[in-house]
Amino acid sequence: MELPFDVVDLGPAEHPQPGEAAPDFERPLVTDEYWEDVALSDLTADGPVLLVFFPMDGSFPATYIWNEITDRGWGSDDDLTVVGLSISSPYEHKDFIAEASLPYRLFSDPQNGVAETYGIVHDLDGMAGVSEPRPAAFLIDGDRTVEYAWVAAEWPEFPDYDAIAVAIEDL
Repeated sequence: MELPFDVVDLGPAEHPQPGEAAPDFERPLVTDEYWEDVALSDLTADGPVLLVFFPMDGSFPATYIWNEITDRGWGSDDDLTVVGLSISSPYEHKDFIAEASLPYRLFSDPQNGVAETYGIVHDLDGMAGVSEPRPAAFLIDGDRTVEYAWVAAEWPEFPDYDAIAVAIEDL
């Protein structure tokens, strides 16, 4: 079967591993109504966080990732905060959240600096100077220690949602 896109090998990534500290950052955190600058450490101060890096809004991987997370109901209780991060602007995030009826907040990082800090930059083919984060998921505890990490090794690739569910249960 021929795919309607090329599978791209992304090679190894130098990302935070379980047991290591998750790098802190501050970016606009967007809801369907507004956004404000929030640090990751502000969120982890309230408990564990599932930080999901995803391709730009409107891409099929972004839609697929958030549909799966929404269907699983992660973060629907007070025991876990689920947030996303991509290069999309706050305006694009606001529209994406509304269109997809997402119950989650999304960090906006148009310069892709957080992905660079996390070692998960993906330079987009045919777009000189444009990069986005690889799809990735980091389960981070209240002390900002990485409890679970998954980073795509090829594009497109999707997280092992069942493995994330087990990691969430093990918190």
